[in-house]
Amino acid sequence: MSNRTITVGHSPDPDDAFMFYGLSSGKVTLDGITIDHLLEDIQSLNERAMKGELEVTAISAHAYPSVADRYWIMRTGASMGEGYGPVIISRKYRTLEELHGKTVATPGPLTTATLLFRIFTEGIRNVDLPFDKIMKAVDDGEADAGLLIHEGQITYQSLGYHKVLDFGELWEKETGGLPLPLGLDVVRKDLGEDLAHRLSKGLQQSIAYGYAHQDESIPYALKWGRGIDASLGERFVKMYVSDVTIDMGEPGKQALELLFRMGHDKGLIQQIPAFDLY
Repeated sequence: MSNRTITVGHSPDPDDAFMFYGLSSGKVTLDGITIDHLLEDIQSLNERAMKGELEVTAISAHAYPSVADRYWIMRTGASMGEGYGPVIISRKYRTLEELHGKTVATPGPLTTATLLFRIFTEGIRNVDLPFDKIMKAVDDGEADAGLLIHEGQITYQSLGYHKVLDFGELWEKETGGLPLPLGLDVVRKDLGEDLAHRLSKGLQQSIAYGYAHQDESIPYALKWGRGIDASLGERFVKMYVSDVTIDMGEPGKQALELLFRMGHDKGLIQQIPAFDLY
């Protein structure tokens, strides 16, 4: 069998690194397939997906309706909050009411965090910044509050910020306990269904390997921890690599359909995509 190279895009974050450790270390292999890893921030991967550049890639859930013609959603690899998610923080303010007429720094127009902000808030301006510049914008007074994704969600309290709103808590309450879809892994349709299923299974095996060999996978993942210690890094990984990451199943599919419908109802998503899981 001739070897085929598949480029897989994912974020340089502890949770993604943990998921892909089995594959990137060569401990999990796929016959006839070489995986080439491309690490970029999620907004850049969203933009690549718009052009169909990568065979397999992480994207924001918010971006999927814009790429549904090119990609299938993999049932594995999704980042979903279970009672936690992106957090609005501030130095000065403590409630959404206090932020009326103010400005919140958000992490990019295609991120799911920004979609949630626009679905659930009114009368608050936002300005898009790279996610790792948001705390500094708040500290410098360029924004009145910031919407944090990635490890900022678990470090902000120790840095003296107030929590204004956790969208994961709000989503759980509003939906009766569905997980909050934040990131997805998608596979390009032109690869065909058989290869799509094989790649999805390979990622599932990679996650399983990471969990079975945490003495290897956690230290590897923490190389992308951006200043968080080992215990916080492990906590963050396990927040976003959970049972619904291994297989989002029916609850994950329902949550995605609801997110797309809510975005559509607010005029933020043009068309609700029909989808199956691969």
